[in-house]
Amino acid sequence: MKSVPMRVLAAAAIAMSLAACATPEAGPSVAAVEPTTSVEQADARLAAVAQERAAIEARFAEREAVCYDKFFVNHCLDEAKERRRVALVAQRNIEIEAERFKRRVKVEERDRELAAAEAEYKAEEAALAAQPAAAPRANADLPPPKPSPAASRMARRNAKAKEEAARAPQEAARAAASAAAFEERKRKAEQKQKEVAERVAEREAKAAAKRAEEEKKKAQQAAPAAK
Repeated sequence: MKSVPMRVLAAAAIAMSLAACATPEAGPSVAAVEPTTSVEQADARLAAVAQERAAIEARFAEREAVCYDKFFVNHCLDEAKERRRVALVAQRNIEIEAERFKRRVKVEERDRELAAAEAEYKAEEAALAAQPAAAPRANADLPPPKPSPAASRMARRNAKAKEEAARAPQEAARAAASAAAFEERKRKAEQKQKEVAERVAEREAKAAAKRAEEEKKKAQQAAPAAK
């Protein structure tokens, strides 16, 4: 029987080693979530979940950086991702359980409030039914009927119309006086403009006559010199 060459045995050993390394290690299992017993505990768990998620992401970033320095990079990254996934699932399960507990507490509180309100209403109805009927009062004791909104609006409208009618003569007199004063101011302004125009025309006529007189004197003085 022929012996197996050493190089064949070495190659087989290397292949078995690679196969073992390529298999990801089993990640941590997700533990069952203990039931929440109070709202305070639920709030504390939700706060802890937020902190743990940040820590999980930080640990994954560290492992991811370390994996790039190893020979089997993909195997290391797969293992780091699996651990991150399992850890996030565990935190999500805690979050779901805490939020479910808080919702259940709110529903129970609402149901108790509705039941208390219903019981109070039934007690008031029973107390009113047990009281004796009140004797009818005389008409004199009854309060006067309240006017309807439409009648009140009509009364206010009529009062406003009467008030406006009473003010109408005074407003007409003020308008007439204002118009008369405006016409008087207009007449005075026109009279003043007329007087100014007359003074300007008179001043221009005097200046023209003076210029004509000066021209006449100049012509008379120039006549002897021309002879």
